[in-house]
Amino acid sequence: MIDQRFWRVSTPITVRQLAETCGVGMRGNGSDARISGCAEPESAGPEDFVFFDSTRSDVSPPAALAAAACFVREKHAHAVINAGSIALVSANPRFSFARACAAMFVERDLLAGESAISPTARVSTTAIIHPNAQIGPDAEIGADSVIGPGVVIGPGCAIGRACVIAAHAVIGHALIGDGVRIGAGTIIGGPGFGLSLHEGALHELPHLGRVILQDRVSIGANTTIDRGMLRDTMIGEGTKIDNLVQIAHNVRIGRHCAIAAHGGISGSVELGDYVQLGGRAGLADHVRMGDRTQLAAYSGLMHDVPAGEIWGGIPAQPVRAWMRGVAELRKRARMRAKDENRGQEDE
Repeated sequence: MIDQRFWRVSTPITVRQLAETCGVGMRGNGSDARISGCAEPESAGPEDFVFFDSTRSDVSPPAALAAAACFVREKHAHAVINAGSIALVSANPRFSFARACAAMFVERDLLAGESAISPTARVSTTAIIHPNAQIGPDAEIGADSVIGPGVVIGPGCAIGRACVIAAHAVIGHALIGDGVRIGAGTIIGGPGFGLSLHEGALHELPHLGRVILQDRVSIGANTTIDRGMLRDTMIGEGTKIDNLVQIAHNVRIGRHCAIAAHGGISGSVELGDYVQLGGRAGLADHVRMGDRTQLAAYSGLMHDVPAGEIWGGIPAQPVRAWMRGVAELRKRARMRAKDENRGQEDE
């Protein structure tokens, strides 16, 4: 579901019109079905289009598709039709999906020449707004919130009660709970780093999701949190994020987590509740960390971490195995130094 607080949606078109717009083939019945949105295959409705893109022979589209149409490679077209959807056949379904989104959805933006606070914004009488801040159309600012100098709140954003947003933060495509603190220079709701290689060039993929910060989240200075691609990036209540942290699209972070400075969390990572990440920790895309897990500073995580475990190292591994490896390296280094000294004495 496209949130129309942040996107303008064009008039619904038919599947046939969508295929013609994107220059792709069409297989299956129902070409006159109306399309008004897009989604992930698992959550799509009868007026949505989706895409499925895999070069692996052992991966297939979902057995049932409620979507009206699905961009797909030729080898998966029959499976899409059997799943109940129309196959829009493309050599590059991801790129064709991006073209379709660009044709149907236009991002709402701050309007040039508008006053600092848009006439359609809803700002509590007890909120404090610095004269240099800018509040976009249809944005909401809750009671007792403080908006600092140079802050930009984009169209449709909702800021809860008793929030503090420090100087020059930029917020778009976001719904923010009560008691949230956002540091200076932080960017929330920018597009994620999703790319598609097509005809020798990289093309940016659409990011149509949102960022949701639950109550009492704290975000440090100069941190960036990207909005989701087709679902939301979410930060659970009470979570504390340090300065200079990068959180990519579709990330889900649980409640009361602590993330130290200079960390990087790749797309679609999932953290449970009470997770702790040390400084400069990096997580590869799609990994999962269970509840009450910990990752040591400077670690590089490439695998899922079961609940309650502590991992560290590059690549990260359970902490005892990591420390045994460190101890073994130190032992071998000492033995080598002794051998070298003995050789010098013999000379």
